Amino acid sequence: MAPRNLTGVSEFLLLAFSEETYLQPLVFGLFLSMYLITVFGNLLLILATISDSHLCTPMYFFLSNLSFVDICLTSTTIPKMLQSIHTQRKDITYEDCITQMYFFILFAGLDDFLLTVMAYDRFVAICHPLHYTVIMNPQLCGILVLVSWIISFLHSLLESLMMLRLSFCREVNIPHYFCELKLLIQLAYSDNFLNGVVLNFAAGLLGAVPLASIFYSYSKIVSAIHRISSAQGKCKAFSTCASHLSVVSLFYCTCLGVYLSSAASHSSHSSAVISVMYTVVTPMLNPFIYSLKNKDIKRALQTFFKMAPRKRPIVLS
Repeated sequence: MAPRNLTGVSEFLLLAFSEETYLQPLVFGLFLSMYLITVFGNLLLILATISDSHLCTPMYFFLSNLSFVDICLTSTTIPKMLQSIHTQRKDITYEDCITQMYFFILFAGLDDFLLTVMAYDRFVAICHPLHYTVIMNPQLCGILVLVSWIISFLHSLLESLMMLRLSFCREVNIPHYFCELKLLIQLAYSDNFLNGVVLNFAAGLLGAVPLASIFYSYSKIVSAIHRISSAQGKCKAFSTCASHLSVVSLFYCTCLGVYLSSAASHSSHSSAVISVMYTVVTPMLNPFIYSLKNKDIKRALQTFFKMAPRKRPIVLS
């Protein structure tokens, strides 16, 4: 179903970070740097896990998928924002806005589900180490990722189709740097009650269930680590899930901060600033969190950079 312009709306205007014009070059440079670091950092992580046979494990398979989704997530919002700052044009067409919203919901949902799947992987690795390879077989890993894609696709499609029923003014000012679902629902002048119900129900279901699953997995992990007698064994077991726990905490805390700030304050500018944390900063930090204290990733990166073919000297006879 193609996006339909129900009210003749010609354009949306993305107005976040546009008030302080003298800061535009600084904002442009900052976001461009973060975007490039995010793309190249996650791309290196993907190439490192693919090129090293020692990293052909479920944990790194899920990690490479997470890195790919992080690249896609930032690419749905930041390039358009950089273009707007560079050209000083804040407009985005109705069709482009719906498309951006669709892909943002898709990849944000995938981030959520992949973090949940990775928590389950750590649960099996620590609580059932002897059966890990049997339980986390390639077929199950593929199914878990596929189900994550399907659920995220259906959720994103539902929200996008629900958006098509709303009517807007001919020119809509969005106090954000991308087409955020909740803001678009609030800016519609037609009846948005059903959209709000679907939004809250989906956010509760698709947010609470993965978060509860992560809490359950880590409660079992903590209990299993507590039963380990040696301090060295406890540290080794905890180190295998410390990176994932850091990423989960960063992702959920920033997401929670966005919705709490939007509920407590009517300032959309503060909400846009906090949104940068989970849409840009978190994907940018993920490669560093997973690689700084991970000897396997460090070794894989060193091997990857040494794999460049060296030209052999030509000997003239």
